[in-house]
Amino acid sequence: MPASLEHRIATELNVAERQVAAAIRLIDEGATVPFIARYRKEVTGGLDDTQLRHLDDRLGYMRELDDRRASILESIDSQGKLDPALRAQIEAADTKQRLEDLYLPYKPKRRTKAQIAREAGLAPLADALLSDPGLDPEAVAKDYLNPDAGIEDTKAALDGARQILVEQFSEDAQLLDTLRAYLSDHGRVVSKVVDGQETAGAKFRDWFDFAEALNAIPSHRFLALLRGRNEGVLRLSIELPEVPEPGQLGPCEGRIARHFGIRNEGRPADRWLLDTARWAWTVKLSVHLELELMNAARERAEEEAIAVFARNLKDLLLAAPAGPRATLGLDPGLRTGVKVAVVDNTGKLLETATIYPHEPRRDWDGSLATLARLVKTHGVDLIAIGNGTASRETDKLAAELVGHMADARLTKVMVSEAGASVYSASQLAADEFPDLDVSLRGAVSIARRLQDPLAELVKIDPKSIGVGQYQHDVNQSRLARMLDAVVEDCVNAVGVDVNTASAALLTRISGLNRTLAENIVAHRDAHGAFADRKALKAVPRLGDKTFEQAAGFLRVMNGSNPLDASAVHPEAYPVVERILADLKRNVREIMGDSKAIKALDPRRYADETFGEPTVRDILQELDKPGRDPRPAFKTASFKDGVDKLTDLAEGMMLEGVVTNVTNFGAFVDVGVHQDGLVHVSMLADRFVKDPHTVVKAGDVVKVKVLEVDVQRKRISLTMRMDATPERKRNEARRDNGAPAARQKRGDDRSKGREPAGSMAAALSRALRK
Repeated sequence: MPASLEHRIATELNVAERQVAAAIRLIDEGATVPFIARYRKEVTGGLDDTQLRHLDDRLGYMRELDDRRASILESIDSQGKLDPALRAQIEAADTKQRLEDLYLPYKPKRRTKAQIAREAGLAPLADALLSDPGLDPEAVAKDYLNPDAGIEDTKAALDGARQILVEQFSEDAQLLDTLRAYLSDHGRVVSKVVDGQETAGAKFRDWFDFAEALNAIPSHRFLALLRGRNEGVLRLSIELPEVPEPGQLGPCEGRIARHFGIRNEGRPADRWLLDTARWAWTVKLSVHLELELMNAARERAEEEAIAVFARNLKDLLLAAPAGPRATLGLDPGLRTGVKVAVVDNTGKLLETATIYPHEPRRDWDGSLATLARLVKTHGVDLIAIGNGTASRETDKLAAELVGHMADARLTKVMVSEAGASVYSASQLAADEFPDLDVSLRGAVSIARRLQDPLAELVKIDPKSIGVGQYQHDVNQSRLARMLDAVVEDCVNAVGVDVNTASAALLTRISGLNRTLAENIVAHRDAHGAFADRKALKAVPRLGDKTFEQAAGFLRVMNGSNPLDASAVHPEAYPVVERILADLKRNVREIMGDSKAIKALDPRRYADETFGEPTVRDILQELDKPGRDPRPAFKTASFKDGVDKLTDLAEGMMLEGVVTNVTNFGAFVDVGVHQDGLVHVSMLADRFVKDPHTVVKAGDVVKVKVLEVDVQRKRISLTMRMDATPERKRNEARRDNGAPAARQKRGDDRSKGREPAGSMAAALSRALRK
């Protein structure tokens, strides 16, 4: 029997089997990952959300694997071919690929040439020649002529026998494993331009004659190659570096021959058998394995690209909020004007306007007057400026406003408007602002995302936020599941105010769905603010199970019970009551009293229901009630006079905001409408394998301009202040060249394939398409 699910997953996660068993039980009972990670630490032994997400993912895979295993066993058994040895192999198979390899000889298939040859009685001929190479193929074949079955001469008989052996070779699971491993270790991805596509496919010119080791090619490069193939520009193949001498077997052909004991010893059937091994590789196995390995490499690349997107999205969602401050949002534009929206400290829309400070109207003074009036009327603290078209010109307008209204102590911030237009045209926005023009909804979104990025960005499809890497080339359902999980984890890590949160935000809370979220908002609108968490049970369809999953992540601010504003789950309130009884103080007195709380021994309050980990969480929450895991708010200052690409110069020192992090580096907004790239080799004064270990989306960083290509709109930046353009090119070649590729003819120019001296020529082209 195969090892249990719990054992297999525990081995992968390097945790105890009992932890996995407990987590699986909770998942099967309907518990969410955020709930299990936060409130069931004793049950799972402290598995965190990352481990639980992996566990949940692998649980689905392995259950599918076991279902497929049972189906295969049943199929082979029904054929009367399931012996104990085969059963043991199938039960020991730990991947879907291994299962399918073992099933291949028994899998019902359409009528093949090998089956036709068997029906013609040629199987004994094939077996005889393989087992005894001393036989003369021509002589033996004469005994198997069968004109009624189309076997009229020895050539037809030997061709049929070869088809039988080729099928036998191609269905041998052990041989497939051997060949697959060899190709994975030694194969190279080779890319050539399709004849006649040199001009139309110029953006892929860096890969017109390219090769790199299959086991070393980075995900972003492989996805770029696949995009080139999908657009009909590139031809891709997997090739081996070894070129056999004429008449000699190649490395894979030789492995086929050795696996079946085929050798060239001058015996009558040796040459025929060696040709059969060569034929099996050329016609059957090479095609099958190349397709399989290409698909496997694509899946790995997609998984990595999805992981990059997920990390960037998490960083963006957990970016520092400016907080509950009245904010003026500006959605820049030229001919159509700058859209303006003012929201109060809760995000409620107060007033909108459209101003025309730029071409063609150039109503600069009138625009300043309108903005000044809005600031005074509504007590604005913050100005959020979208970073799209005319953003720097609008930023100048805001800067002048700040200068004129020094007493207002205004702070202006450039805000990413990625996805704002998607939100503006969505049904959600239409429901929220039915009477507001679509163009003005974007200004509202820009203002709110400065106040609280998480609360606003959850209203937008994560794929539209623009922090992905080849996001349109990956499995879209897998991407959606991963991004939804990230959003869920982020929202629950922060928690939401149930009396102000939108239905979109509430939908992401553990245990809730769209219907329940809308019911909460409707109940709030009809009956007023929730006084405490218990009041949530009056919401239609919000039962005990849902309350258990959601309550700890829903906050009731300034309610009747201070604990309702914290992350302490209502089920654990009795623990707090025991603590208060010992201290002889009420909850309002103890919350925030670090000295008193740190003097408590968590073990004193642990019991069979609430163990020490939960008690520690409770004490931390009492110490800093409602603590926000997000960082403190800070802004970047763009350099005055640097508004467009042509204003940049080599050596210029700038401050910017990281907008996207990929495997090959980080894109940084320095205020010129075109993000610059800090190549991975330029991120730090040390070797950096993963850019995410140095920067994340939303970080404010200091950079130096290395190169500017105005024609192609590319900016090369560095966070290493000692770097120069030439040094950058040299280090990128050294750090990122592909050794296997450099062995191939013409690959000298692929040493610096990563965006180095060419400033990410191909990669950023493909990414930004």
